[in-house]
Amino acid sequence: MSRKQSHAGTIWIIAFLTALFMLAGSVVALADDASKFVPGTKINGVLVGGMTVEEAKVQIEGFYGREYQLTIKEKGGTSEVIKGSDIQYRVVITDGLQNILAQQNNNGRLAGPDIENSSVLKSTVTYQEEKLKERLDSLACVSNKDIVVTQDAKISDWQEGQPFTVIAEVQGNSVNRRKLDEVARAALTQETRQISLEEKNCYDTVTVTSGDSELAARCAALNQIREMKITYLFGNQSEVLNGEQLCTWIEGADQTGIHISGAKAAEYIQSMAVKYDTAGKARPFKAADGRDLSVSGAYGWQMNQEAETQALIAMIKSGQSQERTPQYSLAAADRNVDWGGNYVEADMAAQHVYMYQNGSVIWDSPCVTGNVSKKLTTPEGIYTLNYKQTDRVLRGEKKPDGTYEYESHVDYWMPFNGGIGFHDASWRSKFGGSIYQTGGSHGCINLPPQKAKALYELIYTGIPVICHY
Repeated sequence: MSRKQSHAGTIWIIAFLTALFMLAGSVVALADDASKFVPGTKINGVLVGGMTVEEAKVQIEGFYGREYQLTIKEKGGTSEVIKGSDIQYRVVITDGLQNILAQQNNNGRLAGPDIENSSVLKSTVTYQEEKLKERLDSLACVSNKDIVVTQDAKISDWQEGQPFTVIAEVQGNSVNRRKLDEVARAALTQETRQISLEEKNCYDTVTVTSGDSELAARCAALNQIREMKITYLFGNQSEVLNGEQLCTWIEGADQTGIHISGAKAAEYIQSMAVKYDTAGKARPFKAADGRDLSVSGAYGWQMNQEAETQALIAMIKSGQSQERTPQYSLAAADRNVDWGGNYVEADMAAQHVYMYQNGSVIWDSPCVTGNVSKKLTTPEGIYTLNYKQTDRVLRGEKKPDGTYEYESHVDYWMPFNGGIGFHDASWRSKFGGSIYQTGGSHGCINLPPQKAKALYELIYTGIPVICHY
């Protein structure tokens, strides 16, 4: 080697070592600046090496405000992006930067490719809720018209004349909007930059197939209702509820059973009550003298609508055809003719009383009813005998001096309307005619003693008593 070549090589080596020394010096100088993070420091995914605490805070918050974006990976390899600026995304570092710097200083300010200088600090994340909702709604995976909605197998809706059937499931590519919202919010809060909808289980999945045994059982139960018939009996009359009508009351069927519209069942029961209840309503009555009259009163039939509505719903759910006598809160003697064949008729216009047994008069008597001139007229109506009693003293209103307006001893007392009833009147020598107009009773129906005794032996508690003029 020539001297010239040797000299050139020496110069190159000196230059290289000088450059290396200068570079090392600059790195060492940087690493030795205790007010700045060491090279390669990354906090919350943002490089802040060589920056002070204040500069790092500005850098991190500025990065997320300017450059943050959430990439959403979808099926088929496609992706969509939500930019931080789209939703006014902001990240505020509240604490911890000074601690990281102090830890680096305490550890000798180590730096280099083999040194881990990454940290995650708790931060406060804010964004516009409404803008996030709008952006999620606008994603192609949510709004694309070609999306195939995933559907569980289900039972067909009722169609008149058609049986219920199981409709097969559909496995589509629809996104569960609630799950997407949940996953996106979590990613934003955690400052995550990418999510996979498949990995996060954001796509709707089939949970019930056409082979599901419970689904098949519910379908069979619905078809059983479709074929059933409920017949309500009202004496000689009846009302039929067929399966087709019942199917219009079905609100759904799930694991808990078949759901029947309580409102529609109640409406039906109410319609029957309006049609068949008799209590409080006027009813035709054939008087002993052959007149066709209209009589009314509290006595009669009254459906227990609440109890019967619940019973009807239970019958529908059973799927069994049946005949049904409704539940009543008030009941009469007979469902065709309320008073049946056994009753007492007080014809107050004729001042005569009759007792019927199996539809035939077995006892009758003249009577005296309430005094019309004193406004003590015996009320019309349909009643029942409350009880019967012998050897009773009947008293009027109690006066201030402790005595009563009247006191009358009777041998046979048969009340049917509060303090009004049949009884013997031994103090009377005549009955019938027009006595009641001016010389009538305080409201009771007076009978000759022997007639009262005979009636007492025939009459019984609960027998209908019909009073009319």
